[in-house]
Amino acid sequence: MPLRLPRPARYLLQILFVVGVTAVANFFLLKLVPGDLVDVIASENSGITPEHVAQLRRAYGLDQGVLSQLGYYLKSLLSLDLGYSFRYGEPVADLIFGRLPATLALIGTGLALSVALGVLLGVQAARRPHGLLDTLLSALATAGYSAPMFWTALMLIVGFGVHLEWLPVGGIRDVGAAYQGWALWLDYARHLALPAATVAIYYIAIYARLSRASMIETLQEDYIRTARARGNSEARVIWRHALKNAILPVVTMLGLQSSALLGGSIVVETVFAWPGLGQLSFEAIASRDVNLLLGILLMSAALVALMNIAVDACYGLLDPRVRKA
Repeated sequence: MPLRLPRPARYLLQILFVVGVTAVANFFLLKLVPGDLVDVIASENSGITPEHVAQLRRAYGLDQGVLSQLGYYLKSLLSLDLGYSFRYGEPVADLIFGRLPATLALIGTGLALSVALGVLLGVQAARRPHGLLDTLLSALATAGYSAPMFWTALMLIVGFGVHLEWLPVGGIRDVGAAYQGWALWLDYARHLALPAATVAIYYIAIYARLSRASMIETLQEDYIRTARARGNSEARVIWRHALKNAILPVVTMLGLQSSALLGGSIVVETVFAWPGLGQLSFEAIASRDVNLLLGILLMSAALVALMNIAVDACYGLLDPRVRKA
């Protein structure tokens, strides 16, 4: 009889495997990129001598072989040390965890809006396929999905930030105002509105089309006809009986798109000057800060693994057959 590990142990092994493979793969991929931190420093200081360049390479450990550098990096990871950012002069872990809440707030808000509105629109369109609402939804979904995220961000800035002047167009809060309590949280929410809307507009289209197709298929099942025959109202049939099964493909897509969502945050955070991991990774790439970039990629891999585990747990809540497997 094969050994069957408890579910938490399987989840832990999955996370360790993903993080380990990602760490090694990212290390070699970044080493293939021409240039390093010392090259950036030398380009910024025209009077630097070759002797000084060689001294910097020895100080940063860049004069060693690739395998030696990899061994030192993996040894540091085993001791939960992500290294030191030479560009910022701070530990990588402090930089990442200092920016992580802003990224989680942006992604979490945008994801919640896109799932809630996407499922709501998809369900309403599925009630009357090829009707007016369904046709309008298809057109809007195609427009939202085909528009580049940076273009959507710029249009929101022009519309709501420049012309109407309703919302701020950059940063995470008003640094010139000494807000406290609820006023501070309201200021955070106002700065979050446009970046979160940019993320939500793109993904609403995906979840609306997916939930529409799934709901149309679910409404043709035998148990739905049985629920209607028992005298249940149409709203109860849809929201109580059909939605739980129809939403499963949406949950699956959440897990599959978690990595794309983190990648898309780089564009949004750069446009809106949102101080999250996306903007930090852009700055790390520009300065060839390998330690910082490796730490960000490792954290992103861990977040994607956790997201997929959360999706797996949601399957068990939505479908009892998965919980018993």
